[in-house]
Amino acid sequence: MTIQQARNTAPRRAVPALAATREATSGPAIYRAALALLISAMVILATITTAEQARAQSTPPATFADLVDQVGDSVVNITTSAIVAGRQGGPGPMVPEGSPLEDFFNEFLDRQNPERAPRRSQALGSGFVISEDGYIVTNNHVIEGADEIIIEFRAGFELEAEIIGTDPNTDIALLKVEADAPLPFVPFGDSEAMRVGDWVMAMGNPLGQGFSVSVGIVSASGRALSGTYDDYIQTDAAINRGNSGGPLFNLAGEVIGVNTAILSPTGGSIGIGFAMSSEVVTNVVDQLREFGETRRGWLGVRIQDVSPDIAEGLGLEEARGALVTDVPEGPAAEGGVEVGDVILAFDGEEIADTRELVRIVGDSAEGQTVRLLVFRDGDTQTLRVTLGRRETAEGAGATTPDGAPIAPASSEVLGMDLVPLTDEMRDRLGVQSIAGGLVVEAVDPASDAAAKGLQPGDVIAEVAQQPVADVAAFRERVETATENGQKSILLLIRRGGDPRFVALSLED
Repeated sequence: MTIQQARNTAPRRAVPALAATREATSGPAIYRAALALLISAMVILATITTAEQARAQSTPPATFADLVDQVGDSVVNITTSAIVAGRQGGPGPMVPEGSPLEDFFNEFLDRQNPERAPRRSQALGSGFVISEDGYIVTNNHVIEGADEIIIEFRAGFELEAEIIGTDPNTDIALLKVEADAPLPFVPFGDSEAMRVGDWVMAMGNPLGQGFSVSVGIVSASGRALSGTYDDYIQTDAAINRGNSGGPLFNLAGEVIGVNTAILSPTGGSIGIGFAMSSEVVTNVVDQLREFGETRRGWLGVRIQDVSPDIAEGLGLEEARGALVTDVPEGPAAEGGVEVGDVILAFDGEEIADTRELVRIVGDSAEGQTVRLLVFRDGDTQTLRVTLGRRETAEGAGATTPDGAPIAPASSEVLGMDLVPLTDEMRDRLGVQSIAGGLVVEAVDPASDAAAKGLQPGDVIAEVAQQPVADVAAFRERVETATENGQKSILLLIRRGGDPRFVALSLED
């Protein structure tokens, strides 16, 4: 009897026993018990699988050669060239501009002084193929300003690339080549799953030496350098000039970062390299591929972090979220967001600080309607806001103060000499939208106001989240807050067009 035959005959012999069991017990109860047992087994199996995957990710192989063979052909060297203008100037004092002899003398002077002549400049970088039809990811700074981009493949052939789109905010660019056959490519991985200490492998074209591999670990995650949308993985895998735009792989051969920058006093690798996380890159690449540009969501608020003293001044139990300092005309204003609101959650995701809110909003789609959980007047409420598009909705910055002295007599409160805001001051300080307001004329260097960064020319628009027009009202609110046992009082400050909240201590 074969195994297949045994499987076919066994159920027929078991039927009488099964029938007897059904008569003796409740059928539904048995089925429920069996289903629960099956679910438990599946959970245990999934847990074991996840644990095995985690161990595989953190355990280095005996050699990285197999991984190199798996992904190496998808990594490319990039050479760009551009015409750089030479030294400017006319043909010389003896030849008037526009003269028939101008070209002759320019050619002669270019031969005598090559610095005058335009020249072709070349730059090197790295990239990687993400689809068999020839889409390639690299850094924007690798190809910026180039009029020719040549892609060199590990197999030895070269193709010219065109730019599909760029995003200077994340330093990501998407290129495209046309090949006669499908190209080897690599997938993106989950950068959020990477842990500090996990192994990673960097590939690229360091210092123009050609295809090169380096190995290290994740040194840190969530690093911010200077950009609004920064989310860098820090690694000690060697990254040098020419590695820019190359991939950072996990041990599964997935791209979890795009090598972008290094921190170095010498210009060479000292073990502090940064790769933009795939969490950011995939969203950018998808938009560049679809639209040729990024289309980030725009909420339309100015915000600042919530410090512990600001949280105390607002009556917020925990110092988290993004404090709204200004709501110009736009999506947030239409959705009912107000100055002084603390945004605690964005579409169900808790907000820790302003950086997290900016990143989440930027990752959201234009036209998407989201739910904002805000803290206002001691309670929370939910608002619905339809996002605009950041790239087209942001206006020009406001004017800055000119620093001219302020004439009216002042009164001192909390270490600040204050005067009422006049129409002439509004124009000069760039705060035309403020109806009342007080202007800081001087700040006591030993005061908490000085410690919090207030300076002459700042405009106090609100005290305790209420508009203020004169010094007497300011003093009255300070007295009320002190009587209520508050340790600090919240001020809304405008410096030029830039608003921010400051909590000043009420304790001696």
